[in-house]
Amino acid sequence: MTTTSYESGELYPTTRLAAVREATARSGLGALLLTPGPDLRYVTGYEAMPLERLTCLVVPASGEPFLMVPRLELPAAEHSPAARLGIEFTAWDETDDPYAQVAHRLGAVERVGLADRMWALQSLRFRDAMPGAEQVLAGSVLRDLRMRKSPAEAAALAEAGAAIDAVHALVPGLLKAGRTEREVGKDIAEAIVAAGHARVDFVIVGSGPNGASPHHELSDRVIQAGEPVVVDIGGTMPSGYCSDSTRVYSVGEPPADFVRYYEVLQRAQEAACAHVRPGVTCESVDAAAREVIAEAGYGELFIHRTGHGIGLETHEEPYIVSGNAEPMAPGFAFSVEPGIYQPGRHGARIEDIVICGETGGERVNHTTRDLVVV
Repeated sequence: MTTTSYESGELYPTTRLAAVREATARSGLGALLLTPGPDLRYVTGYEAMPLERLTCLVVPASGEPFLMVPRLELPAAEHSPAARLGIEFTAWDETDDPYAQVAHRLGAVERVGLADRMWALQSLRFRDAMPGAEQVLAGSVLRDLRMRKSPAEAAALAEAGAAIDAVHALVPGLLKAGRTEREVGKDIAEAIVAAGHARVDFVIVGSGPNGASPHHELSDRVIQAGEPVVVDIGGTMPSGYCSDSTRVYSVGEPPADFVRYYEVLQRAQEAACAHVRPGVTCESVDAAAREVIAEAGYGELFIHRTGHGIGLETHEEPYIVSGNAEPMAPGFAFSVEPGIYQPGRHGARIEDIVICGETGGERVNHTTRDLVVV
């Protein structure tokens, strides 16, 4: 189990709503419409249940924010962190049209920002209720705020990193020749919850040739002696913040060619982590890893971006990929996870979550990055 070093009020401060409202006005939008998902939780702390019944935080560029909520969900909303915001909760009944109510209260608006994870059935209902309003993604307003993690958010990510590290520490005892990937994955999933996560988000156990598929799902393949195994795991903590870490193990002595390219991968991952500091671009962090791998002759076997942002979602901005010239800033949190994949044989990936500080990057994962032979 891990210990927190933040208060819930610091993680979801009441001042955040005002900052979002100001950003909405600066963007030229008439309002943000935030339905259950990471955008709503970021602004309010409320992890609302996603339903076909509309729950929606309405943040007008001018005027007071309010939360539309089905009457049967009102008690949950009133006992959530959103109650600290002092905003109006508008309960609607089964025979009401909440979309029309929102449209009426907003009046004529030219553009509205919809939560990036809003269901299509809700966005289309809003389009019908406000036919004159252009719909854009709320992420265009929220991205700069969400990318720059506060000290409390960084602490929550460090807590998540420590929890997933505790699970990786158990993996050598779970990997044995003769066990299936699914059997190992089940044990890992149980360990993720036992380590303090609220839920398991994913478990990848890629043995032998399955390690060459970066997003391999658990299978009934039997792990063989002498095979490398890629273990990529993550979950969501009670705080709402996510973990994600990949390590590579070998059941017995691995093939010699695997050992050679694993050493290259370690150097590439280290180079990318060392490159992180304010002002460098996201794509330059990608290039720092990619250049090491390419110079060693494995460039075509590195088939994905170097990393992704992480916070209330496992994958969010900023993305560490060629073409992203966004400069790093203190508070950016993201994965650094280069990989090398030999189709039909084996693969490897080393992944840490890194937070950009005032002078450099700091990893939140601290288990060994060496190949662990079990």
